Amino acid sequence: MGIVGPFARSAVILVLAVFGAVAAFATIAPSPDAQVLLFRTSSVEALPIPAEALLPSPASYIREERFQRGDTLTGFLSRLGIAEGEVAVIARQRPLQGLRPGYNVAAEVSAQGSLVALSFLTARDTLVQVAREGEHLRATEERAALYTQVAMKSGVVQSSLFAASDAAGIPDSVAIQLADIFGGDVDFHRDLRKGDQFTVLYELHHLAGRPVRAGRVLAAEFSSRGKTYRAVHYGSGYYAPDGNNLRKAFMRAPLEFSRVSSGFGMRVHPIAKAWRAHQGIDYAAPTGTRVRAVGDAVVEHAGPRGGYGNVVILRHQGQYSTVYAHLSRVAVKRGTRVSQNDTIGFVGQTGWATGPHLHYEFRIGGHARNPFSIAMPAALPVPAAERPAFLAHAAPLVARLDLLANSNLALLE
Repeated sequence: MGIVGPFARSAVILVLAVFGAVAAFATIAPSPDAQVLLFRTSSVEALPIPAEALLPSPASYIREERFQRGDTLTGFLSRLGIAEGEVAVIARQRPLQGLRPGYNVAAEVSAQGSLVALSFLTARDTLVQVAREGEHLRATEERAALYTQVAMKSGVVQSSLFAASDAAGIPDSVAIQLADIFGGDVDFHRDLRKGDQFTVLYELHHLAGRPVRAGRVLAAEFSSRGKTYRAVHYGSGYYAPDGNNLRKAFMRAPLEFSRVSSGFGMRVHPIAKAWRAHQGIDYAAPTGTRVRAVGDAVVEHAGPRGGYGNVVILRHQGQYSTVYAHLSRVAVKRGTRVSQNDTIGFVGQTGWATGPHLHYEFRIGGHARNPFSIAMPAALPVPAAERPAFLAHAAPLVARLDLLANSNLALLE
């Protein structure tokens, strides 16, 4: 026991020493200054850049500008960065006289302000180019080598169709086509609701790898008030996927976009200040707004008529006729034939009118009817002989609408 005792004590001391050391290491935290000191010392050293690595100043630059309404040709050329001494000479180039508001112009100009080349696409799809050849300028105009791709877009209405199309990156020309295509089923003045959805496939024309303008709508879908309408372009019109004609014999409204200021029925007459039957629909719109024929017709009257002011009366097929009153200017003559959507006049304030607007009447058998409350007759469907060709044409377009609709649904989920 005397021998075991010292060994036991030695073992206990050794164990305590080891655990004490471990405890000591475990409880000693590293000084915060130890880490900070590692980052407090910095060195800044200037590195020489070899001369060959420096980029030279460009000999020329390319600038794009849109020719705006009110621009003069000389002022526009100056805005492109062309030197004042060259502007007058370039402005005399005959093809530049065709420059119109809305045209986009690309110009390559030297650092000294000398024109290297200039080009723009016209509404006739011709490409105008002015290029320097030695000391002279050479102007050419030739057919543009455009190629077409199909664009697929969708949008949700928050306030208006145009606002929704802008938010979706859809050109205004496509939005106008949508309103025309579905105008027989959807009144874009009264029926639009927040949350209405639309999908559209349309042509997008390109030049040299860049989109330049939109073309016609190839297929579209519009969902409003729980109903979904689909359209496919075929021939010169638009049809539902089953071949029925989307075009109605009459459009719902004679203005593309406007506000109904007075509906059909009894009202206090703004001039007589008494209750009278209002036999039409009044659309508030600025003077000069285009008024279109709601259907194919023959012009029965075109000119002044009492309180109507300047008025156009159209005689349609069967018992139908339409009246367009208070026009600032009449654009048709009596006895001429007009087609649906043709311009027949412009909004004004002639006759008994307290402000610029269009008074529109829809008559059946000579009696005024409310165009918002009657079913409009449809145009003819795809002929039976052409139905197989139509279905083959429509199938891939409808498949794309389905694909985009399913994609939108997946995003919502």
